[in-house]
Amino acid sequence: MKDPRQVILRPIVSERSYDLITENRYTFEVAKQANKVEIGQAIESIFDVTVLKVNTLNIKGKPKRVRYAKGLTRSWKKAIVTLAEGDTIEAFGV
Repeated sequence: MKDPRQVILRPIVSERSYDLITENRYTFEVAKQANKVEIGQAIESIFDVTVLKVNTLNIKGKPKRVRYAKGLTRSWKKAIVTLAEGDTIEAFGV
């Protein structure tokens, strides 16, 4: 198994992610090659919680332009993790 710190890159801090915390769902940026099983195991080992469900999304880069050059922002992978009743993650500060 991969190192859990290489699978989970950072928590996503946004209004929508904070609204999901009331439903006991937490949002993270994860490694692009990580699968749902690896993500769930990494969350359980890092935060000592029980993961019920993992949903993943691949976010495509958006087209951007700087003067005459066209390009894309980076693409990345997002995971929304549902925890068992009573478990919380304090990293979000809620």
